[in-house]
Amino acid sequence: MELRHKPLGGLHQPPGHCSGGHLDQPRLHKYAAAIWFLGQRRRVYDRLIALSGARKGDTVLDVGCGTGYLTQRAAHAVGPRGRVVGVDPAAPAIAYARSVSPPNCDFHVAGGEAIPEPDASFDVVVSSLAIHHIPPQERPVALGEMYRVLGPGGRLLIADFRPPRNRAVNRLIGALSGPAMQHNPIDQLAGLVTDAGFEVSGSGDRWPWLRYIQAQRSSGASGISQR
Repeated sequence: MELRHKPLGGLHQPPGHCSGGHLDQPRLHKYAAAIWFLGQRRRVYDRLIALSGARKGDTVLDVGCGTGYLTQRAAHAVGPRGRVVGVDPAAPAIAYARSVSPPNCDFHVAGGEAIPEPDASFDVVVSSLAIHHIPPQERPVALGEMYRVLGPGGRLLIADFRPPRNRAVNRLIGALSGPAMQHNPIDQLAGLVTDAGFEVSGSGDRWPWLRYIQAQRSSGASGISQR
């Protein structure tokens, strides 16, 4: 298959990704992400973890973890008595994440559509800049899997790329990264979350171009699997 890369690759196919949206050059992706966040990635991701409600001793799942940066920040938040699991379909990214993450992190080579973890086994599920990598027809399945692995009352935090409202900036994003990033249907995210059975508890925008959704699984609901 021919690979076509834009100058910045974009968040749908960032530098270091192959044509399927999978990370094949994790170190390159790491440096590109640092540039994208202008050196503020830790601050941004720590804020996302805070919004997720992850606490000391919690079990956390990171869907589409890539090189494991958000996974590591979650591990810092939950402490050594907590556990964080990252899943991503890219084997090179998972290998890299394993090599740089603390002992309370585990990883699986797996997509969000089939999470290899038991029902109701997590307190928190997080996902950052990953949903747009999943084919549209598979996104409800992935959200259903996130619901399934959360325990009653479990919390969900999803953040994804929010296309700039400024037309000139949006056109520049498209020129540099391609139409998937430029036209990411971020306004559909809340609907996907509620359709999976979650109760949305909050939403907002974060610098630079992120939209987040906070949600919760009902305390009395039973898990649902859409495998």
